[in-house]
Amino acid sequence: MTFTPRPHDLLWLRSDSALLAISDAWVSQHWQHAFPVVVRRDVNQSGLIPVGVRGEKREQRAAGWTDAADIERVVTPEMLADRSQLLASPFVDYPPVRAAIALSDSVWPWYWGVTGSTGYALATQRPTLHAASDLDLLIRAPQPLARDELQQWQSQTETLPCRVDTQVETPLGAFALNEWLREGRVLLKTATGPRLTASPWSRDPA
Repeated sequence: MTFTPRPHDLLWLRSDSALLAISDAWVSQHWQHAFPVVVRRDVNQSGLIPVGVRGEKREQRAAGWTDAADIERVVTPEMLADRSQLLASPFVDYPPVRAAIALSDSVWPWYWGVTGSTGYALATQRPTLHAASDLDLLIRAPQPLARDELQQWQSQTETLPCRVDTQVETPLGAFALNEWLREGRVLLKTATGPRLTASPWSRDPA
């Protein structure tokens, strides 16, 4: 499969052995290739894709790598925000899913998607969320977005039936929307580490 992986994409691999460089003992006990891994931020000079594995417990998170040739299926955050998919989910009555459905009632000037435990549950139908779960969201922002439109989104998320965290994804990395609206400067998460900046769409220093 030829594609450009992006952080938060969920990947299904061909076999258990396609998950590379994992040393955490719990992974071999609790993970199998029927479960997806998630693309994370990192750099590999050999072209391997950085991925993360989640276990049955919240503290069970492991970092590894895989080869693009070993990927069988990809589910993006945007696919998980599809209204028809949300309404058909077995978790439709859970607050995070109800919140995502409420956001899908409006037309937004950007693509957005569901990540985190809610996204994982929607993609796998495994019960990785509960009534008190947060909703983690991603806004795609290849170009700078209008502050008033972002404020409208943030204001709406604050009325939803669960806590909502939104990350804005730029070509250089991702930042927390509430931090951007509050401070005007953000800690940009990049493949080479965090960077404090007032210009998350610019490669120039802050």
